[in-house]
Amino acid sequence: MATVLLPPTLAIRIEGEGSLRVDGATAGEVLRALEKRQPSLRGWILDETGSLREHVALFVNSHKVSLGRPVDPEDELYVVQAISGGAPESGFELLVGTRKGLFVLQGDRGREAHVAKRLFAGQTVDYACFDGRSGTYFAAVTHGQFGPHLYTSESVNGEWQDSSGLAFPADADAAVERVWLVEPGAAEGELWAGVAPAALFHSTDHGQTWQLNQSLWNHPTRPEWGRGLGGQALHSICPWPGEPRRLAVGISAAGVWLTEDGGKNWFRGSEGLVPRYLPEEARPETLAHCVHKMLRAPLQPATLFMQFHGGVYISDNAGRSWNEIGTDTGLPADFGFPLAIDPADPNRAFVIPLAADMDRVTPEGKLRVYETRDRGSSWQPLASGLPQKNAYLTVLRQAFCQDGRSPLGLYFGTRSGEIFGSADSGATWLTLMDRLPPILAVQTGKSTHDMTAL
Repeated sequence: MATVLLPPTLAIRIEGEGSLRVDGATAGEVLRALEKRQPSLRGWILDETGSLREHVALFVNSHKVSLGRPVDPEDELYVVQAISGGAPESGFELLVGTRKGLFVLQGDRGREAHVAKRLFAGQTVDYACFDGRSGTYFAAVTHGQFGPHLYTSESVNGEWQDSSGLAFPADADAAVERVWLVEPGAAEGELWAGVAPAALFHSTDHGQTWQLNQSLWNHPTRPEWGRGLGGQALHSICPWPGEPRRLAVGISAAGVWLTEDGGKNWFRGSEGLVPRYLPEEARPETLAHCVHKMLRAPLQPATLFMQFHGGVYISDNAGRSWNEIGTDTGLPADFGFPLAIDPADPNRAFVIPLAADMDRVTPEGKLRVYETRDRGSSWQPLASGLPQKNAYLTVLRQAFCQDGRSPLGLYFGTRSGEIFGSADSGATWLTLMDRLPPILAVQTGKSTHDMTAL
């Protein structure tokens, strides 16, 4: 057991106990074990993704460390306030996947960005993300001749390694066409990956190796699953914080699938979804529910938001059934792909509508992000600083994200190569960069305050 030493502001939450002995092989395991023992600390040191909070510093003995640092029983782990102190213009890093490589953008919040690094030049980068628990970057790269590969690195400036095992076993009679996303799981070292054709891969060693979830792949209904315009894609993965056995995934076009036993068994969550693109008589029995994006509210895990192929929905029971929140609530259209949520407020979500299935551009030539603060009962446009004339733009499903800070930072990219950002929860927007290649994905990376962390 290592010794965890808490500052007075946290010790008071557990009745002044500032020194505790806690089990764990790494600093991250120790802090997660501490949260389980002391639930009142949940969310104070680690955020809802399991990453160290931006303005918290972690030391083992006298050295600043990351969550992946191994600890010994005699070590002392200090949790302290970082000197960054929550400055409103703290740095940001964006990982922008494009048709012509991965662009790493950096800058100060509320100001234009610069290209800090370009990687995988000339190749399609479908998705890139940063796992703050292990300090690992992931990049899903599809080479025109040599197919899809998942690369990992401890630094954007370091060496990138091809991750092993993200491939179908020989008896599956299938090949990975595209890696849609990598999502940190609820357990230490756990990651999930979604691919096309729609399949789920699991890693328990921080993404070094992967295994196919056989139960979902071999589900008896699979022959009835549909395909979206972008193929049959498992593109949304929603872990349940603190409950590794509970998971929801979204598939285009095969709907919502839920497990409560770590992926051994799966059941559908389709009640309330209306596939308007099908004849009415075909809707009750169909499996062709075209989910475009799905996200879970981490502070209220039974709440899920969804952008559907025609319709915006919310679930209050962990995805078993859905209520439509996109009609007569203030949206100019209920078709679209992008979706973001406020991790600190389960009632708050953001969408970027597109005009229609057959007209996938922003309605009326106006670029607007729409926000709800009441679980979809009403939506309000957030457009200050965004183009409102002749702006017929398209934003794809993985090209919209938030940074989890306060005030919330929001970022999105367009197929025409613009990156827009807001440092004040969408109240005002800035063009961070333009003239990039077509943008497929936008995710936050390290904060620039963390760039020198071990």
